[in-house]
Amino acid sequence: MSSPIQDGVARPLGARRRGAGWPLLAALWLLLVLGVALHQWRFWQAGQLDTDVLALLPQDERAPEVELATRQLAERAGRQVVVMLGASDWEAARRAAAAWRAGLQAADAALQPQPLGDPAALAQALEFYRPWRDRLLTAAQRERLAQTPAASLQQAALAALYQPGAAPRLSDWAADPLGLWPQWWAERAGLTQARPRDGELWLAAQDLQWVVLGYEVSGSAFRLDGRAVHADALARAEAAARTVVPELRVLAAGVPLHAEAAAVRASAEVNTIGWGSLAAVMLLVWLAFRSVRPIVLVALSLGVGVAAALSATALVFGSVHLITLVFGASLVGVAEDYGIHWFATRQGRGEVEPRGLMRRLLPGMALALSTSVLAYAALGIAPFPGLRQMALFSAVGLLAAFLTVVCWYPVLDRAALPASRFAQRVAGSLARWPRLQASRRTWGLALATALLAGAGLAQLRTGDDLRQLQNASPALVQAQRTLGQLLGLPSPAQFYVVRADSDEALLQREEALKERLEPLVRQGRLAGWSAVSDWVPSARRQRADAALSAQAEAAVLGGVNAALGEALERPAFAAQPLTLAQWSRHPVSAPARPLWLGEAAARPASVVMLRGLNDPALVPALAAAAQGLEGVRWVDKVADIGALLARYRLAMTWLLVFAHGAVLLALCWRFGRSAWRAWLPALLASVLTVAAQAALGQPLQLFNVLALLLLLGVGVDYGIFLLEHRGEGSAWLAVVLGAGSTWLSFGLLALSSTPALRAFGLTLLLGLALVTLLAPCLRLPSSPDTSNNNNLLHDFPV
Repeated sequence: MSSPIQDGVARPLGARRRGAGWPLLAALWLLLVLGVALHQWRFWQAGQLDTDVLALLPQDERAPEVELATRQLAERAGRQVVVMLGASDWEAARRAAAAWRAGLQAADAALQPQPLGDPAALAQALEFYRPWRDRLLTAAQRERLAQTPAASLQQAALAALYQPGAAPRLSDWAADPLGLWPQWWAERAGLTQARPRDGELWLAAQDLQWVVLGYEVSGSAFRLDGRAVHADALARAEAAARTVVPELRVLAAGVPLHAEAAAVRASAEVNTIGWGSLAAVMLLVWLAFRSVRPIVLVALSLGVGVAAALSATALVFGSVHLITLVFGASLVGVAEDYGIHWFATRQGRGEVEPRGLMRRLLPGMALALSTSVLAYAALGIAPFPGLRQMALFSAVGLLAAFLTVVCWYPVLDRAALPASRFAQRVAGSLARWPRLQASRRTWGLALATALLAGAGLAQLRTGDDLRQLQNASPALVQAQRTLGQLLGLPSPAQFYVVRADSDEALLQREEALKERLEPLVRQGRLAGWSAVSDWVPSARRQRADAALSAQAEAAVLGGVNAALGEALERPAFAAQPLTLAQWSRHPVSAPARPLWLGEAAARPASVVMLRGLNDPALVPALAAAAQGLEGVRWVDKVADIGALLARYRLAMTWLLVFAHGAVLLALCWRFGRSAWRAWLPALLASVLTVAAQAALGQPLQLFNVLALLLLLGVGVDYGIFLLEHRGEGSAWLAVVLGAGSTWLSFGLLALSSTPALRAFGLTLLLGLALVTLLAPCLRLPSSPDTSNNNNLLHDFPV
């Protein structure tokens, strides 16, 4: 039974009925796409982009307090910028600081000045601690009071009494006859090298006089518009200061500056990779089809895919990481395959009914989608939030591009598409492409390839380094390192985490740890530490120190009263020890509060940070200091992350092996004994790529393995198309165009300044080229009824 004539072509009634639901499908997909568009508008208004490198890494489920410490320390520094201005003399440094402030104010920067060494804060701290003055002793004071005879202490007290200007006093003489409290505060002040001077924070180092300025970022530190707002403002301020002091030395550091620099590079990379990939795809589409319609529809599927991927990632994770966005820009090179395959098959066959064409292409396209999505999904198996973001982004993007082609192309692409000379030449080249068959020459070539691959693999080495996730500016890194050394700032990447069942036990464990670190400080190998117990000693320590100071000071006052005929009395101090709860609730705890983790994992926890840790050879001794101390853990984030990357590189390698087996089984289900022809090119390309990179001295790292997973998913697609449409030139045209655009996309990814993305791109750059060359060599011979490329759609309703 035949249907009515439409457009001069008779269509079977069954075909018309089967296609009746397509407009409804297209309308439903349109509603979903409109929802994505609305979310995209809100997303870019909210600025839900993340730049924290540590957010890419998995959390340590065994030690949540380590993750809390890392996050808390990062949050403390996340909005702070520190600037140091160095000049040959102090007055020149002060003039430069005044000019700097004026220049920064004129720049209208979102950097709010923060007072450093505020006198009001010091007065508030003195008043808070005053009731517990008697139990705040340094280790040197404790030793002195325990070992010095009372007569010697009396003489020292009398000397201080008769020379009141010899040392600063923070209380009445009778309340502190031995001048213990100023020494305790001096040790607290030693946590930083800078000191107040003439209303500025001053430091003398490297034969220069430095003014230290602190700022806090207001608003977002991250902008993906290509503008370095903070860096430009600091540059204008520096120019203003140099007009006053030309030889001025400037150091500026802070997480916001790193974040902004990364954003500027990311903006350039997104433009280069994203727009470059799109331009490459559109150029190939134009060369092949010589029509605006394929360009518009392919661009439409790509746009929907990227937008849906971005929305899904933001909805699931709450934000989208910068590296995910840069990585997702390369999705263009994969998502266009479905649209290109459609137009390559439709070209020059205007008599073919579009919905019938889609039904014929759908099984092969769905299988290709499945292998690609599985390859991307494999990235999300490892508990890396960053990899899971990339996996979700890419899988959703491919699925959305696929659904756009399936739902809209049969409805929107109704007109005929003439064949082009370029497309005919590419399609015809398949017949001239060599096809490997069992022969002496083939086995000789295989043996030579195996020997070369073996020689390359013999040089294989691995490398796992946190720096592969970073693209930090060398100048900023050097400024940060120098500034940290000058100010004596603690290392945020290496520290101790202390846990206990009570606050008192926690403070005692910190004190035990500090006793082990004290020899390293005396040897000059370590500058010191920063700990909560520096500000709140344990109750046991407070009681012992209160008893020691009371005994010594009572003897001193008794001797002085006897010598002078006075009746001086020591005032009463607080009867109860200072507690962590009292300290943490008071503003005086603000500078050290990031060290207190509170009830992490239902148990009190804190951080002990180290100052002056510049010698990597000291790390084993620091790790050994925690051994045998219950509840104390040494944390070396750089080493821990390196070990983590190595562990997951090995796990993902085994997953890659499993994925190859799973893909081969899926191909066997579809193609039977011919399945190896679609799978072997991807396997050979993977092995040869690893061998080539090893021969070039490139270490195998996690992101190389992840690229090989993607190479499996994408590379198998080419074999699927060639097997699904045996001998058809249109299938080869789709493979060449898809491979070319994908190759260009990931080739541009190799230009990324992020080492991980660059390694990913270089692996795919070589692997995709190899799989494209190998796939047609293993194709089946053309069947008699498909050898003529002008009669490819013999089974289509026309």
